[in-house]
Amino acid sequence: MALPETLVSEFDELVTHYPERRAALIPALHRCQEELGGWLSPETIEAAASYFDLHPVEVYSVASFYPMFFLKPVGAHVVSVCRNISCDLRGASEIIDCAAKAPGAGVGQSSPDGKFYLEVVECQGGCANAPMMVVDGQYHEDLTTDRVAQILGGVQ
Repeated sequence: MALPETLVSEFDELVTHYPERRAALIPALHRCQEELGGWLSPETIEAAASYFDLHPVEVYSVASFYPMFFLKPVGAHVVSVCRNISCDLRGASEIIDCAAKAPGAGVGQSSPDGKFYLEVVECQGGCANAPMMVVDGQYHEDLTTDRVAQILGGVQ
């Protein structure tokens, strides 16, 4: 698989902002994930490796290290519930249960309709307003189970 020409053009411009070509790998992987189905397939990893003149295992090591990259298909909407100490002390377990129940997705799974993917993550920096979750990059803090159901019910 080759990268789409639009991404190649974007990457050609992107690499000019870095002292080394390979330094643009992380933002490039973000763009690949955004544009090529919401996850990094083995073919996408190989194509990115080819573009950056890296071995596929080097790209895979970056993609597998960072939790914001997905190496398997996920739901259209990613729901990340924080479970760190601040959130846990303020009800994260109930928030996780509610976030799983509302779309019908277990932790680390996509909902049967493919609409949601639920993950439990460590601190996302919202400790002062715990418990919190991130839905498609948007932070939601000071959560209650009712609020979680409302947020997830409103996702299109």
